[in-house]
Amino acid sequence: MNRDEFNQFCAAMPATSHVVQWGGADVWKVGGKVFAIGGWGPKRDDGSELPAYVFKTSDLNFDFLSHSEGYRPAPYMASRGMKWIQQIDDAPEKDEALTYYLKESYRLVSLGLTKKKQRELGLNQD
Repeated sequence: MNRDEFNQFCAAMPATSHVVQWGGADVWKVGGKVFAIGGWGPKRDDGSELPAYVFKTSDLNFDFLSHSEGYRPAPYMASRGMKWIQQIDDAPEKDEALTYYLKESYRLVSLGLTKKKQRELGLNQD
């Protein structure tokens, strides 16, 4: 998934907003709370930067992904005890997993909003 595809995917989710901040990162929010960040990660051997996507995870997924190739605890966020992962592998076979984790991050963050805010945004009303 490239950065344009990442932004299109996040924009398609209900009640999202987008800002560019933190050195040019694409920051996606639901109800004013961050659920995904797209930016540039570590450098490849050739000096180019890998695209990097950051998302919130469950405790179980955090433990699993922290030890999986192409992922790492998100710099800054994970060091403060938050369960956020950074995907630093742009291989096409990781796209399906990334879409799952972005949806899950969106769900986790939206569930953390107040019930009033969820109703106002039409979220989690099932």
